[in-house]
Parts: sequence; structure tokens; C-alpha cells
Amino acid sequence: MTARSSVLPSWREGAHRERLIAFLHASESLPVEQRVAAFDNDGTLWCERPTLVQFDFFADALATATATDPSLASRPEFAAVLGGDGAAIDELGLTRVAFALAELFADMEADEFVRRSREFMHRAHHRSLGIPLMHAVYQPMLELLDELRRRAFTVSIVSGGGTEFVRAVSQELYGVAPESVVGTQIAYEFSRRDDGRPMLRRTAKISSAPNEGAAKVSQIQAQLGRRPIFAAGNSGGDREMLEWACSGDGPSLALLVDHDDPIREFEYVSTAATFEEHEPITTVAQRLDWLVVSIANDWATVFRTKRR
Repeated sequence: MTARSSVLPSWREGAHRERLIAFLHASESLPVEQRVAAFDNDGTLWCERPTLVQFDFFADALATATATDPSLASRPEFAAVLGGDGAAIDELGLTRVAFALAELFADMEADEFVRRSREFMHRAHHRSLGIPLMHAVYQPMLELLDELRRRAFTVSIVSGGGTEFVRAVSQELYGVAPESVVGTQIAYEFSRRDDGRPMLRRTAKISSAPNEGAAKVSQIQAQLGRRPIFAAGNSGGDREMLEWACSGDGPSLALLVDHDDPIREFEYVSTAATFEEHEPITTVAQRLDWLVVSIANDWATVFRTKRR
């Protein structure tokens, strides 16, 4: 293996790979404190089709709960999930369904939710690819994470998904510490046990707006406190984050993953889950000269074949 191919080995030779490597080299001219990178998760680091990973986690928990309490199946949101009725879910709205599913974990202690999240991720398989969910992550992006860290970048995940669900596996999957994950945040209630020890329980409410669009930029500032100079995403929900990363002085780069490979992954243009977009994100990316990465053409390997 040559020195050239040892950098981003799962990325095919070409102008896109060269532009990415050029940014990595240029970033070394900046003070370390400015080297900050932010990655979306769903569809950017792990596969989000045909259903979101966290949705599958909730659906799995619903199936278990319904086995104990069959009356749950009569609730419209739950009936749609249990029946795999995509049309009904669309009619109800994904946000309404997601909030209903979140109720399954209301009053659960924070540590127990993390434990259940990890247990699911380690036993579940992808619905259509047939591979373990822990392998349904993008090998080229794992290599990019490693290259950024070699250059002393602070790497964060800024997801529209639930913060605690992503945090449960972020260190193991991506080498990203839980405190560097910014997502949609559930609200908690503090209480005490009978013996006086403190206890923290989940609610079914979120503590702020869903972490999409402009909310991502606000939450990066509120929770991380530094503007990224590199950002990667795949949907309209990432637009503002990618724009913000490129709005400062000095080297910067916005990367958009284009899902155009129906053979090895899926073919679609990803959209925001909580608001309507005026134009496809791929059109925005071309106009703003972002690095649009084609899964079909730029990635020699798509999914990870072994654990880190």
C-alpha cells in the first residue's frame, strides 16, 4: 500500500478525494483550537434507510411492550408501527409517532435507557441489508474521522436523533465521546429514592426544538461553544450547519453525502424530518460549491466490515 493510498483508502481516486485531502492539509495551518468538525449522524455516519435506526429501536421496544400489554396495539400511532404501515405513519406524521414511541421510556432512569440502547445496537440487524447494525456505518466516513483526529481536530456529532441514543454507542462506533454528541434532547425529572439517593428519570417531552436546521447551529454554540470549520451532512436538516462551517475566515469545507447507489446502499435525496424545504439539498450544495460525495462513484467500500 502506497503512502497516498494509506490516506482515506476506501475513497476512490478523483477530484473529490483530492479536494478533501487538500482541506486536511490546509487545516494544519490553523491553531488547534480552531480545528473543529461536526458530523450529522443519520445518513451521514450510519445508514438511515429504509427506516431510521432509532425508529427501529423504538419499534423493537414497542413489540416487547405489546407482548405484555396487548391493549397498546389499539393506539393509532402504535398500530401503524406494529403493522409496518408507512402510509399511516405518514398520515399521522413522524413527529407525532416519535413522541408516542418516546412515551415507552418515560420514567425510565437515564442509565437504564443507555443500557437498553447498547443492548439493541449489539443484537439487531439492518432491516434490508442483513448486516449487524453496528456494521451499518460508512467505512469512508470512519476513515475521515480518523484523519481529522490525526490533525488534532475536535470531532462532534450533531444529530437530529435522540442525544442519549447516539451517545450510547458514539464512543464505540466513532471514537466520539458522549459529551461531544449534540442531538434532540429529552427532558429529565430529578427525584429521590426512598433512601434519599438522587435519581434522574426520562420524560416523554423534549427540552428544546428538534435538532434540525437552524437549531443545529444554535445547539453547537450552546453545547460546544466553537464554530466548526468542517461539517458533513446529507439532508436539508443539515443545511444551516454546513453553511455556518463555511462562513468564517480561513480553510473550511462542507461535505454532503449523496445517496445515489441503489446497489450497495439506497438511492434518494434526503430531506428534513421536521420542516419543509424549498429546494433539494443537492441543488443547494451545487450552488454553494460544497463537496458533494457520491456513494456510487467516490466510495470503493460503503459499510464497515469489522469493528474498530
